[in-house]
Formats: sequence, structure tokens, C-alpha cells
Amino acid sequence: MRDVAADQLPSGSVPHVVPNVLGDGASGSAGWADVATIVPWNMYLAYGDKKILDVQYPSMKAWVDYISSVSQDHLWNTGNHFGDWLFYHPDDDNDGSAAVTDKYLIAQCFYAHSTQLLIKAARVLGKTNDEKTYTELLQKIKKAFQREYLTASGRLVSGTQTAYVLALNFDMLPENLRAQAAKRLVDNIHRYGDHITTGFLGTPFISHVLTRFGYSDVAYQLLLQKTYPSWLYPVKMGATTIWERWDGIKPDGSFENPGMNSFNHYAYGAIGDWMYRKMVGLDTYEDGVGYKHSKIQPYIGGGFSAADASLDTYFGRLSNSWKLSADQLTMEVEIPVNTTATVYVPTTDPSSVKLGGQILENINGQAPQILDAPGTGGKFVKLNLGSGHYSFTSTFAVPTKKTAAK
Repeated sequence: MRDVAADQLPSGSVPHVVPNVLGDGASGSAGWADVATIVPWNMYLAYGDKKILDVQYPSMKAWVDYISSVSQDHLWNTGNHFGDWLFYHPDDDNDGSAAVTDKYLIAQCFYAHSTQLLIKAARVLGKTNDEKTYTELLQKIKKAFQREYLTASGRLVSGTQTAYVLALNFDMLPENLRAQAAKRLVDNIHRYGDHITTGFLGTPFISHVLTRFGYSDVAYQLLLQKTYPSWLYPVKMGATTIWERWDGIKPDGSFENPGMNSFNHYAYGAIGDWMYRKMVGLDTYEDGVGYKHSKIQPYIGGGFSAADASLDTYFGRLSNSWKLSADQLTMEVEIPVNTTATVYVPTTDPSSVKLGGQILENINGQAPQILDAPGTGGKFVKLNLGSGHYSFTSTFAVPTKKTAAK
């Protein structure tokens, strides 16, 4: 990140590659240049060290200020952008099935995202004036987005999965229009035969957005889809790595353009983040960075019978595993020393949840909360716990075929 700051242009624009061997004109692409804000914030979340925010803050601020300087009425509709790189588009696209998303709509979403991350960094570092200034700017950015790209009924000018995913993920829409936008996203997925059509910028967020708005069942449909375009299509074609293109090898066995057809390119591997955070449930809270306060909230679905993951944090191992046998769910949680976790136990019968074989009554002087778990067919029983090992059981009735995954 210091290299990024060192090669950042005097204007604040961030080069496409660092070291910048392409020249000053190759810079400022939405989603790529936002590395200046995205990486420092996520490093802080993962490790809890303010130093990276302190060191990178001038670079973060310079990037947001650059976007503001080339925007008109708070609308970033200038510059050259890669857009939703390598989105789905059929070879002979006579009926307009290609999932083309307006590049400036995408840019506006990332303008808002980087501004939001700058606000968060300013808050952590005690820069109250900046926090106030950029909070006011963020409101103007979102209003400009709504004025330019959103109809009164809640339809976006680009009807693609990526357009709705970014607008929802970065909270670009008024709250009263978000549920219908999520429904439009799901309808789009179904229109493509339950296939994903996103490129590099939409793919990392689509499954998270689906889960957030109560469609984790659809997220599982995408995860398990085996035909192009999908995550399992390359696997069915013999892949042992993540491909740069959804169809680096086409169904007929021919190859995509050799000028750009890497078979070792991480972008679409971003689905792993959803599998760790939502499928298994190991997630972060901003009020306890560095896994000082963790969220453990697995979403059961997809016909899976088991899932587990662990992470060695600075405090020790954080882990969760769950298994389904008939209608019995077993969940094993490990919370590191000197940390806390908010645990959500999935169940279709909250009265059946047991901890260490005992029916739950009061935990740490508090009665467990019961919350809905849309898209799973069940509910969550919410608990706040300290460090230790915990074994939960509950009834979870899922009348689907189960397969194991790890």
C-alpha cells in the first residue's frame, strides 16, 4: 500500500498497476483504483492495527478528492473504466442477452464506497472535521446516483445483476426501494436460468447481497450451478485453479482468446469470502476489529450436510463447524481467549436449541433472542458469548438432498 501511495499521481488518481509502468494516462478506473481505500480498511478490520489507516489516510483522502475533482454535481461520469470486466456475454448476442452494466453507474457506486470507507477511517483516527465533511459529501453522491440512474418505481437504468448488486451492497438506494431491488436481482438471476452474469466487480458481492436480503437459497443455487456461466462449470471442465474468464475453455472444448485467458486468476474466487462468512459463518464486527468481537452466523442451505472453517487470529483459533444428520443440527464453536462472539444458532424450532446438552434459558444473565433467518426456512437463536468451546444442538428440518463440503 505504500507503493500504491508512492505511485499515486499528483492529482490523486491511482494507476492501473503498481509500479506504474503504463504511464500517467493509465489510471483512475473505478473498482481498481479503489484499492487505495478498500485494502487499508479491510486490513484494519482483519488485524485491528490502526497504523495502516494512519499511514494510508493521505492516500485514501487523495483518491476520494480526485474523484470529486473530476465529478460534475457529485456525479462521476468521466474517465475511462474497465467496468464490470469479463461479464457474461454470448458469442452471437442478437437479442441483447449480454449483461452490460453502465460504466458510470458502476463508478458512482465505488465513489460512494470509497467515500464511506474514508469516513470510517476518519472516525477511527479521530478526524472529526473530515468525518463530517465526507459524510455530507456521501449524501450528495447517493442523491446524484438516484437522480441519474434510478426511476421513480425503483428500476435501475441498467437492469443487470451487477447494477443491482452494487446499488444494494453500497446502500445507494432509499431504504423503501431496497427490497424491490433485491427482488429484481433475483428475477434477473432466474431469467438467466439461475446463472450468474456478473464480471469482476459484481461477483464479489452478489452472494452477500442475496443473503442480506433474504435470498440465501438463491445464493446456494448460484454456488451449485454446474453449467456456464458458473463457479462449478470450470470444475466440470477439469479446472484445478480459478480462471480469468467464466469460459476460459468453452463447452465445445475450444479456448477463449489467448491474448487474455489466464487459468490462474483469483477474481471469481471471491465466492470463498461468502463461504467463510455466510455458509460457515465466521464473520467480523466493526466494534471489535481484529476478531476481538466476532460474528458466528451460518446460513444452512444448498442441500449441504456439513461445513467447517477456522481462522488463526492474534488471540487464537476462531472456528465453527456444523453438521446435519436427519433433522438434527450439531454446531461446534471455538472462541479465542480475551475475545467475545455473537453466535447465531440456526434452527427450525427455537425451543429445541441446547448448549452442552442443556435447554437454553439464560446465558450470562440474558435470555436468548429469536430472529428470523429468511431464505433458509428457519430461524436464529442469538447468544453473546465469551471465549471457550461451545457445543450446540437443535432441530433443523430441511427436506433436501444433503452433500458434504469442507
